[in-house]
Amino acid sequence: MNSPAPSRASRPIAMPFISAQRAIPRRQFLRGVGVALSLPLLNAMLPAFARAAAPGTATPRRMLAICNNLGLLPEQFFPAQAGRGYALSPYLEPLRAHRDDFTVFSGVSLPEVDGGHPSDICFLTGAPGPGRGGFRNTISLDQFAAEHIGNLTRFPSLTLGVNSTKNLSWTGSGAMLPSDEKASEVFSRLFVQGTPQEVERQVKKLELGKSVLDGVADQAKSLQRSLGARDRERLEQYFTSVRELEKRMGAAREWEHMPKPKTTATAPIDPDNPKAYLEKVRLMYDMARLAFESDSTRLVTLMLDSVSSPAIDVAGTAITDAYHSLSHHGKSAAKLTQLVAIDQEHMKLLAKLLGDLKAGHEGNDTLLDRTMVLYGSNLGNANTHVNTNLPVFFAGGGFKHGQHLAFDRSRNYPLTNLYVSMLQRLGIPSDKFATSTGTMRGLEAGPG
Repeated sequence: MNSPAPSRASRPIAMPFISAQRAIPRRQFLRGVGVALSLPLLNAMLPAFARAAAPGTATPRRMLAICNNLGLLPEQFFPAQAGRGYALSPYLEPLRAHRDDFTVFSGVSLPEVDGGHPSDICFLTGAPGPGRGGFRNTISLDQFAAEHIGNLTRFPSLTLGVNSTKNLSWTGSGAMLPSDEKASEVFSRLFVQGTPQEVERQVKKLELGKSVLDGVADQAKSLQRSLGARDRERLEQYFTSVRELEKRMGAAREWEHMPKPKTTATAPIDPDNPKAYLEKVRLMYDMARLAFESDSTRLVTLMLDSVSSPAIDVAGTAITDAYHSLSHHGKSAAKLTQLVAIDQEHMKLLAKLLGDLKAGHEGNDTLLDRTMVLYGSNLGNANTHVNTNLPVFFAGGGFKHGQHLAFDRSRNYPLTNLYVSMLQRLGIPSDKFATSTGTMRGLEAGPG
């Protein structure tokens, strides 16, 4: 007996599957599918830049999601008291000036997302079981949102990384989107207009891609009449993804001919040393802010791959061990001192980001009022590799902040409920994402 199909947001788009009752050359058909599945990786060159909102239209809302895959020391991050008026923890102290602009969560996790370090790829998908054999990821929060609002901007989303070997953004077909790791290249994509010849070459690439998609769709459609009901359903899902890609590619061709926005910001200089990890983080925060200010995109993800980072540079503190090694401190005083220094720098950079967003204005709101900033980790305690009691910080976006929402640390509350609240704040009418059970309890949206 067939079980009910999971919701669109909780599963990948299924690849077309040809049943055994039909003798079709499998390799020939997979060649066609391979072309289609690779095309979502063109996301970086796709989409749209909807300059400032036209008079009479709503001011846009945005989202920046950041994952530090080594997390934060729990005893330094979580406040001792719940509710409003709580005493700031040592790690939240650098954010004192913004305490009414953020909410801290404790006792939250991603249900059934386990496996220690491999769980970082599920931070925005909530897909269960990343450490198990045969795991296949599902669509990430940003890409789910991009399917609804990505057409409104030049880039449906930006996927950024620091020292990253893996990313936060995943398509509906379970493919990981490549990340941009050089701030200079992000800046160029946002603001540097290509020559007429370069623009024309890019348009021709997009046109070629569309013709390939058309050919694949025709090939697959000819098989449809001889398939069973279950295979036809899966094939229709395939056609849907093809049509979505064609629509995006059509929009991309239009945007290639439109001028890019101007900025007074200076092009960044990329550090050439992985030890300059914190400087890379600062630059990526700047790129996200510039992308939002110019309305080049409304959805940005940033993977801070601390696992893959060496002994990084921290002003005033001698860091002798690789970041990952420090996270496995075993309560060593020397390692903890270094780890606290790194975590404190993360909090200072986060404070600067919030300050920079508050300094920008759109109408009567600040840019922070219009931008949700999610900062968290897939690990509740990197020293023990646990995936429960995750450190989660959530700022801006027009919510009523200034509180510590404390949930049960033994029976964690679904972090995916926050994702539903974020989708709804973006104007996306969704009441379900991955393992969610509703919206985030205790988090109220303000007016507007």
